[in-house]
Amino acid sequence: MLDEALGLELFHNFTLMHDDIMDASPLRRGDPTVHVRWNTNAAILSGDALMVKSYELMGKDARVLALFNRYALEVCEGQQLDMDFEQRSDVGAADYMEMIRLKTAVLLSCALQVGATLADASNVERDRIGRFGEKLGLAFQLRDDLLDAFGDTKETGKQRGGDLRAGKKTWLLIRGLELERKAAGSTLRTELTRPPEARDVLGMSDALDSLGVLSEAEELVRRMEDEALAELDKIAVPDERKTPLQQLAARLMHRKA
Repeated sequence: MLDEALGLELFHNFTLMHDDIMDASPLRRGDPTVHVRWNTNAAILSGDALMVKSYELMGKDARVLALFNRYALEVCEGQQLDMDFEQRSDVGAADYMEMIRLKTAVLLSCALQVGATLADASNVERDRIGRFGEKLGLAFQLRDDLLDAFGDTKETGKQRGGDLRAGKKTWLLIRGLELERKAAGSTLRTELTRPPEARDVLGMSDALDSLGVLSEAEELVRRMEDEALAELDKIAVPDERKTPLQQLAARLMHRKA
């Protein structure tokens, strides 16, 4: 099971490495990203190597490999949607939730289902722990969006407002633009007409807060977390065996980076 855990972590790092290239992100957890520290070609090839090594570790059990293949492909689909959204003006909140389900949430679901599969859990229990992971993954990504827009750079290790600067269609920006239109405001729309490097991302964050988007997003995160824990509660094992996953959820709920 340790091989599979390592394989999933290597795959996750592969996705982050390539994601940083696509987003032109200069920092990852406070350090220069691979393509910045070395160069883009080195980052692409390093990511490819991580993916090869992940398959080497995930291919020992046919059941695990089938799960991994399914969700690894969905992660790639989610990343493509994320890139597509940057060129679209008709992205809704439901579209965004489906994109982050694919890009982020399904990998956590996969990891938990792999563990359940190797432990010979029933299909019903495997599906339940998978739904716990998916809901928790959605909450994680929404929390990540909040930290990007409102977090402290010293704690997050990333430049603040990177998604806003790039004009990425996060739930925050989608909802903010919707509320701004209703309020006949213009801050967000005006900033988005400017080149990314000229955007006042702190002003955009303040506008989102004033529109009530910050509080709405916090409530959505709490709802996703509650739904995740409800799925975990349904799993028919002694409560003490659920404790590590409850602790994991608590850390993700209250993280600042």
